[in-house]
Amino acid sequence: MEETANLVASEEEVAEAAADKNVPRSRVRSCFLAPVQWLRMLAVEMHWSFGFGGALSDVATKYYMKDLQKVQPSESQVYTGIIKLPWIVKPIWGLLTDVLPVAGYRRRPYLILAGFLGVFSMLVLSFYKVHLVLALVLLTAGTAGVAIADVIDACVAQNSISHPSLAADMQSLCALSESTGGLVGFVISGIFVHRMGPMGVFALLTIPAGLVLLLGSILDEPHTSNFDYRQVSQKFLDAGKAMWTTLKIPAVWRPCIYMYSSIALSWNIRDGMFYWYTDADGGPSFSEETVGYLLSIGSVGSFLGAILFQHGLKDRPFRDLLLWTQLLFGLSGMLDLVLVLRLNLKLGVPDYFFAVTDEGVSRMIGTLQRMPLYVLSSKLCPSGIEGTFFALLMSIDNMGVLLASWGGGLLLHTLGVTRTQFGNLWLAILIRNILRISPLCLLFLVPGGDPNASLLPEELLASKEGTETAEPQHIKLVSLVNSAESR
Repeated sequence: MEETANLVASEEEVAEAAADKNVPRSRVRSCFLAPVQWLRMLAVEMHWSFGFGGALSDVATKYYMKDLQKVQPSESQVYTGIIKLPWIVKPIWGLLTDVLPVAGYRRRPYLILAGFLGVFSMLVLSFYKVHLVLALVLLTAGTAGVAIADVIDACVAQNSISHPSLAADMQSLCALSESTGGLVGFVISGIFVHRMGPMGVFALLTIPAGLVLLLGSILDEPHTSNFDYRQVSQKFLDAGKAMWTTLKIPAVWRPCIYMYSSIALSWNIRDGMFYWYTDADGGPSFSEETVGYLLSIGSVGSFLGAILFQHGLKDRPFRDLLLWTQLLFGLSGMLDLVLVLRLNLKLGVPDYFFAVTDEGVSRMIGTLQRMPLYVLSSKLCPSGIEGTFFALLMSIDNMGVLLASWGGGLLLHTLGVTRTQFGNLWLAILIRNILRISPLCLLFLVPGGDPNASLLPEELLASKEGTETAEPQHIKLVSLVNSAESR
């Protein structure tokens, strides 16, 4: 018996020793597999088409404005802002789908409208070379179709409030989805623009719009009968009152001011850089395929930025993280300055290699700079109006994007940067870089505590009054939430 006991004891000791030896190996394995497992858990909840259509449309629109409409880079900046106007009124689309059913349905009519706008506008642009004003109207209509059909905001905001620790995970997922779609879209966009022209790419963009139209036609949605349309105006008033009440809370409006300033002061001169990229005399004269590949590297940078944020930075305090990312965001713009001044050639670095490095690094740091802002936005939404209020915050951010685009256009125009004159482009880049770090003077408005904690007063978190009518069971991210609850 003693020998048997000793044998069992020795076997247990050997097993424990083997387990101890496997601990470092399992830690290394988990270190490498954790991002994959996290991505796999999230991937089942979202569509990876985010960013694909946007990438195709972005490249096609740039070449459409430059080669067909013959506009100046400063004008292209202004027109880009106009085309994105539907995103600014995103809360209206959300409220309409929530409180105003059409023919008894809350989603189907709006999806059909969104698909029709996209198909019609892209078809006209693909078959006719229209006047610039009509082209802007059609491109804006296409953007409106995308904005109306985009309903993921409510999902992200609701689960960020009910599960604060998942806010960073869901924002990382959105960034990864957009980067993945953008990677594929940009890779093929340059090829398609070269082979088919921008109008041919517009014809291809009728396919995703047509799928939205088909989805709206076959969507299985419960019918609402005898709806009292007299309550619609009251619901709009209640939603407006609730949002205004929330915005007056210092814990909400203070971060909002910083977020808006951070975006609005990051003046966008990308169209000026695009014209320089493709210029045969003053620039490196990149082809359509090269531009597409270059932008796809930017999507890889965004992807890496989202991964880095998720697995290394998401638990850092907002204020500390924003300080360093905003500084790096300003410094990364100096790579554009080196490229435009052709200092890379003096160092023996080819234009394409340096441009690839510039795009990848800039987009990665830009993602790191934006991710804390998105997470912060999702945590400022009160219960009951999460989706609508998050859409309002995104609209405020989009107003900042609009101002940044128009400010960049004004800067290019003031400095005399045109389709063929790029002598002062370096100065525009330098001014942009200085403006990028200027919001740091407002950093004290951002909370500096635990990023996983709730930021709103308890009464707002407990309130369930509002106009949000989307059924929770129809909202995605179920496996992500269940996984968090089981931990």
